Amino acid sequence: MMWTSALGLLLLCGFSLAALPHKPENISCIFYYKHNLTCTWSPEKEVSDTWYTVKRTYLYGKASDTCPSKNRASCSFLHPEATFPDNCTIEVEAKHANGMVISDKTFWRLDNIVKTEPPEISYVQPVSGVPQMVQVQWRKPALAPVSSTLNYTLRFKTVNGDTWEEVNFTRKPLSEKIYNLTRLQAFTEYVLALRCAAQESRFWSDWSQEAKGTTGEQAPLGLDLWRVLGPPEANGGRPVQLLWKARRGPVLGKTLGYNIRYFPENSTNLTTTTNTTNQDLEVFLGNNTYWVCAVSYNSIGESPKAILKIPAIHEKSFHFIKVVQTYFIEDRLVVEWQSSHPEADTWVVEWLPEVDSEPVARSWEVVSQAQNWTAPEDKLKPFLCYNISVYPLFQNQVGEPYSIQAYGKEGVPSAGPVTNVANIDKKTVTITWKEIPKSQRNGFIVNYTIFYQAENGEELAVTVNSSTLQCELEPLTRNTPYTVQVMASTIAGGANGTRINFKTLSLNVMEIFLITSLVGGGLLMLIVLAVVYGLKNPNKLKHLCWPDIPNPAESRIAVWPGEGFKNKLNLKTAPFGNSVSTEDRILALYYDTSDLIDKLVVSSENFLEGVSTEELLKCQKNIVGEGKNEYVIALCTPDHPLRKSFREPLISPESPPRKPQDLFVGMPEGPCSEAKEQLLLSDQSLKPDPVCQEGTPNPYLKNSVTTREFLASEELPDQTERDV
Repeated sequence: MMWTSALGLLLLCGFSLAALPHKPENISCIFYYKHNLTCTWSPEKEVSDTWYTVKRTYLYGKASDTCPSKNRASCSFLHPEATFPDNCTIEVEAKHANGMVISDKTFWRLDNIVKTEPPEISYVQPVSGVPQMVQVQWRKPALAPVSSTLNYTLRFKTVNGDTWEEVNFTRKPLSEKIYNLTRLQAFTEYVLALRCAAQESRFWSDWSQEAKGTTGEQAPLGLDLWRVLGPPEANGGRPVQLLWKARRGPVLGKTLGYNIRYFPENSTNLTTTTNTTNQDLEVFLGNNTYWVCAVSYNSIGESPKAILKIPAIHEKSFHFIKVVQTYFIEDRLVVEWQSSHPEADTWVVEWLPEVDSEPVARSWEVVSQAQNWTAPEDKLKPFLCYNISVYPLFQNQVGEPYSIQAYGKEGVPSAGPVTNVANIDKKTVTITWKEIPKSQRNGFIVNYTIFYQAENGEELAVTVNSSTLQCELEPLTRNTPYTVQVMASTIAGGANGTRINFKTLSLNVMEIFLITSLVGGGLLMLIVLAVVYGLKNPNKLKHLCWPDIPNPAESRIAVWPGEGFKNKLNLKTAPFGNSVSTEDRILALYYDTSDLIDKLVVSSENFLEGVSTEELLKCQKNIVGEGKNEYVIALCTPDHPLRKSFREPLISPESPPRKPQDLFVGMPEGPCSEAKEQLLLSDQSLKPDPVCQEGTPNPYLKNSVTTREFLASEELPDQTERDV
């Protein structure tokens, strides 16, 4: 029971202590000269409403006063109650509904905590004859102890600079408020600001408003001189472009112009001088050695001379550079080289973009005491190839350059390579492609990747180096469609080229050659066997290849007499002794005389020699008998019109039957015509009139075997067919 009462008392005391305000600590006071004395403390804010009372004793303990503050951890004693110099004590009391807490006493000397107003800069101006110095003048702040020595801090930087530099100095109460700021760059604009503090105080004033000033000019430091040699001309001279620029460093003044002099070696009396405000000059020099001097000048003076030797046309240059390489540091190109001559310490780096358009300006820069060069920002365009050359300079002479190509920044190619297919086989194919134009590469091509895929198959890839422009794909599936595409890659990425399709072969050239060889060999063996057989049996081979064809000129059909001739014409009598009608005879002659026609001779002379006119007329009588037939008359008539084909109808169905005398319509009048009439009226053998024999020969007998035409009336076959 006793332990329980003791524990409850301790808890009650703890809750009571926790309810009191925090004790004010870290009290700090600042005396703003002729303005107020301000004190602050912590904590800055309580949980509940709190009243603060600052108790001060001053006048070295002879007077006291208070400063109230609610819910704010600061309080100020206004002027004139706060005077300088003085000593005082500060004590802070914190009070709210649960109780009150008093801080410890603190002791303050006002001259140690006084803070003044910032000074005001009157002007900043250069000092004549001292280009690296400016003079700063200011006014002492009104709210500052009159009798106190003030400490000053002056800070400065260039207008475009990022880092401030500071200098400290002291001025007594009655001293002149001027300060000479030295160790500056000539002809450079600066920004300055000033602050001050009482010598005994630990508090500085705020910075004054910034002021600007420019240092004076200085004679130029010097020029970097360079040249571009042109090709020799026919007259022995050559164009030389002289280039110069101020050496890397601060600008020391406003350049008024340049003085350029050049002369042949060992002939200074032939010096040519040119004044110009440009930074290049085109001159024509001879084929001998020349020396060039260049200086720049401003209002202060001239720069030191820059001297360069122009070698003779056939003069050989020295080699000092062994190797050059490039790499990137923070996206900036760095060119590094190695020298074979330890005493060479000056180099010229020259870069020129490789473009096909109009000529571009040549850029160059001199490097001293180093064997590497970092490309300036924004000097190299990205994705553009540059030709970079490094020249050694030794004793004002230019050595042999070392040249490489580099990109300011590499990117993905703008286009892929154009792809073609060659040498398609059943399991292999050759893929070729063209280089991408330099304007579209955007970097160095490091490799090519060939992607190929069979129809409904998995995509495969082959990678080759940048110097290879073709690749053979194997093994492929025969008689299968494929798709192929080539990708060109730089260090930044790759770009795909054109996509093309092809199909592998079913048979390759060797297989086709083998099959052709087998077939050709078989045919050759067959021909050899046929030749051997022909040599052994020449008559059979001759009869097989060149069969005997009867010669119509030697035919004996023309001398067949009487019944023999009729039998050859295949004229048949009717069965059972019945006589054959005239129409049947004509029909038999129409169909069975083809053998006769095929055997007729080409030349009519041979036929006429073997057959007399009487026999022909007798043949006519034997064939037709007593009937008068138009077809036989036409066959034996020499002047009858020609027919295109013997198979054409002889008598038209629409034509009426003709009389025998109608067969000679259109024939010439005269003895021949009379003989024909006698032939039609007579049943006996008649001899042809001699006049008819002297007429035109029968055209049919003059036809060749291949082009013969047959003579008959165009209407007779039609009539014959109708009768049949």
